[in-house]
Amino acid sequence: MTGEMVILVLLIATALAFDFTNGFHDTGNAMATSIATGALKPKSAVTLAGILNLVGAFLSVEVAATVTKDVLKIQDTKTGDLLPNVDTNLGLMIIFAGLIGGILWNLLTWLFGIPSSSSHALFGGLVGAGLAALGVAGVNWSGITQKILIPALAAPVIACLVAACGTWMVFAITRHIRHRRRDEGFRWGQIATASLVALSHGTNDAQKTMGVIALALITTGHLTGNVKEDGLPLWIIASCAIAIGLGTYLGGWRVIRTLGKGLVEIAPPQGLAAEASSAAIILSSSAAGMALSTTHVATGSILGSGVGKSGAQVRWGVAGRMVVAWLITLPMAGLAGALTFWIGHGIGSVSSDLMGSIVIFAMLVALSAYMWWRAQHHKVDSSNVNADWDASTNSVIPAELREAKQPKKTIA
Repeated sequence: MTGEMVILVLLIATALAFDFTNGFHDTGNAMATSIATGALKPKSAVTLAGILNLVGAFLSVEVAATVTKDVLKIQDTKTGDLLPNVDTNLGLMIIFAGLIGGILWNLLTWLFGIPSSSSHALFGGLVGAGLAALGVAGVNWSGITQKILIPALAAPVIACLVAACGTWMVFAITRHIRHRRRDEGFRWGQIATASLVALSHGTNDAQKTMGVIALALITTGHLTGNVKEDGLPLWIIASCAIAIGLGTYLGGWRVIRTLGKGLVEIAPPQGLAAEASSAAIILSSSAAGMALSTTHVATGSILGSGVGKSGAQVRWGVAGRMVVAWLITLPMAGLAGALTFWIGHGIGSVSSDLMGSIVIFAMLVALSAYMWWRAQHHKVDSSNVNADWDASTNSVIPAELREAKQPKKTIA
């Protein structure tokens, strides 16, 4: 096997690892409200979400086509050939470094239970690596603006407004129905709407990884540049579907807890309104080929469900922390992507591109293992994901778990 093929294999493995982190980071987008209201048991919810994410990944390639053309400028969009200033090894290193930047930001925000955008982490990593390698000419700024930035600003606002109106409406229509009977009916409805969100997540987010793998194969000449017309090989679709499905099944419990318990104390009617709003917006964006952040949509919908219910308490401190994370995701993932590119390309220039790729892959493994190890100190899982939220600290760690881990004071 040539060095180029080894790099390509490592890159594809890293892309599937990103897809996996995307799955467990975004499980809460579909299932947090259903878990919080008791419509679904935690394990049942993530199992259902995993299956539907897998199915959704097979339904379209519109978003994958967007990723291959509208983020980086390393190929001619008409012919699919690499641009004169980009050789195969440079193109692979850009994509490789961008993926690593996205994964590291995903894991860091998961560790702190912050529902940041996996999509923006990926795009930020790719843009940062592209800038480091090729300067401003290496980024498709019009595509980034039209397909990523504008939807990022508009989607959570629209989702919030739609969910607020839907929540107000369902409470107005059912105001004369006994609360227990009403909530029971809406819990059944939540199973359907949460399933639709999970399906729509597969149609949008799984395809982003498909697009990255396709871009790598275009760079090496194994695939044509017109994904939208020619489609993708079945193995790419299937492997990405399985990766995001497995990640979703494992459940990103820390993020699920923040979305389900940290923003609003959700009642079943609110959960249904939030999920229905999210599904409608995500499915519409997938059909239009927009690489939308499902996290932004789901969070906007949950906030809207709090705004739309009279007397509901919205924890704006938690929401503010999330908005800050949203704002810095693109630049911070971009910085990680750029640093990774400089390390890998620098080693490659004095040794070989293969050695540079092996070093940055080893860095990814080491840093990922460290963050997983840190998470085990205060583990959030299906057994404590619905514990009461501690508003005094706004920490994702349940108060009783945090206190149990504190060292006991000795009496002198």
